[in-house]
Amino acid sequence: MKFDPAKSLEILERTPAALELLLNGLSDDWTTNNEGGESWSVYDVIGHFVHGERTDWMARMEIILSGNSDKTFAPFDRFAQFHESKGKTLAMLLEEFKTLRRENLGKWRSKGLTAADYSRTGIHPVFGEVTLSQLISTWAVHDLNHLSQIARVMAHQYKTEVGPWYEYLPLLQPRNKEA
Repeated sequence: MKFDPAKSLEILERTPAALELLLNGLSDDWTTNNEGGESWSVYDVIGHFVHGERTDWMARMEIILSGNSDKTFAPFDRFAQFHESKGKTLAMLLEEFKTLRRENLGKWRSKGLTAADYSRTGIHPVFGEVTLSQLISTWAVHDLNHLSQIARVMAHQYKTEVGPWYEYLPLLQPRNKEA
């Protein structure tokens, strides 16, 4: 599928509601446990979503669209949620994410971007030159990636309880690299 801002919005608009519906009111066993080691819990993932909405996607869009000659993005702290989420409940994080996402999508829509705008570029600190369409495509896939991660982390809580069905549940199988 080729990049289409409207198709990206279809995912980006739905993520907060999907998370809220799936997670609000669940017991902590589902949302605070992880898969072991330094893996993330559902709570950590939601904190990561919040941090990204606050500091990443729109900030980078603004850099790309700016008239500044320096289009270099600030590095993104992929672990900031571990200190930024302290003292917040999962319900608070979900509400904060929903609010920030609504605001960010509103800002994006208000820009009235053209096809040419989506070809404009910025400089990622690791990847080098990237286009606005790549940034927005990544934003949508980032949501889907973490929705999948949330499902996997939650399923992991019943890893032994499924007994012999384990071999038929790919979500519980060892995984490759995850961003």
